[in-house]
Amino acid sequence: MLDGLRRSWGRVLDTARGGSRSRGERSADADRRVGGKEHTGAKRPHNLFEAAAVYVSARAEDDQDRLEEAADWVSPEALSFGVNELACRAVVALARERDESPQTVARALLGLPAAGHGH
Repeated sequence: MLDGLRRSWGRVLDTARGGSRSRGERSADADRRVGGKEHTGAKRPHNLFEAAAVYVSARAEDDQDRLEEAADWVSPEALSFGVNELACRAVVALARERDESPQTVARALLGLPAAGHGH
């Protein structure tokens, strides 16, 4: 289940970055990164979606340093909004992949029993 979530997460991130990228393009991006940071010579501010993506992936990878770094990029409210948006997009992507409803996928990810029709 985690492999499927990671693949879907990767597709969500690719979509959020402006489209699907090849494995080679992702490798080129990785080569420009050192310690999770891009080295382009110029600093630019991080937006709430970048912060959310780094925060959630750091949490999934149990990387406390990156998690704390991402949490410092934006306000707690902005980070919360970004994480919520990311969760919604990830659930929708998984639901499409599995041909299931978003509610079914969300409940399964959280280990909850399937909901009855009246809920």
